[in-house]
Amino acid sequence: MNTIWNMTLNPGGKWSGSIGRGKLLRLTAQGDGANVSMLMYNAKDLTERYNMPDTLKAQHTSYLTKGHVMMSDNGRVLASIVEDGLGWHDTISGYTNRAETDAKYGVTRYQELRNDWLRCGQENFEVELVRNGLGKRDLVPVVNLFAKVYCDALGDMHFQQDHCKRGAAVTLRTEMGVLLLLSNTPNPLDPSGDYPSVPVKVEILSAEPMQSDDYCVNFRPENRRAFENTWEYYTLLGI
Repeated sequence: MNTIWNMTLNPGGKWSGSIGRGKLLRLTAQGDGANVSMLMYNAKDLTERYNMPDTLKAQHTSYLTKGHVMMSDNGRVLASIVEDGLGWHDTISGYTNRAETDAKYGVTRYQELRNDWLRCGQENFEVELVRNGLGKRDLVPVVNLFAKVYCDALGDMHFQQDHCKRGAAVTLRTEMGVLLLLSNTPNPLDPSGDYPSVPVKVEILSAEPMQSDDYCVNFRPENRRAFENTWEYYTLLGI
């Protein structure tokens, strides 16, 4: 696999960009305890975006790992997880906001600390959405890569602190051209008293052609139907 592009997403950092169909997106934690919140939209039609409820109920899961796909609100596959060194990525915790960040880590302001001020997920996403012609109303539930949050028998949510170790990686394959938004900000349920964010390497690589026995396509019947919807979409576009 050839690396097309790479960068390091620093603690508190944000990024957005369009990625073509059939690429690999690999993220690698450069330290323990990483958390990168992620959103995806159809790059050709920004009204189509990642749909958390459909993604989870169709795949009978509350988290994502290898074999799972990120479904859109039109029943298509935006991306699939083709490699995963962790086995669990959080889908239910959401992203941090300014009030939570100030309450947990102390009030910080850009005017005083410049780039050392503590960012939150909501503000990062709102900035990147505006840059891409969207806005606050386009915020939807995120995927928190590298984080594990689970529910106990009473329905209480728990954050597992030792889940992500340095060097852990996850690789997604883009099944559609996507607008990708990333925010390297803490998981809202992380109990750490210090702002828990570590650098994450982001790489775009070329992908091998899909085979008939593709693991993600065949993971569940619902996955195949979503892939078929995606293939039909591109067939009708003549792409």
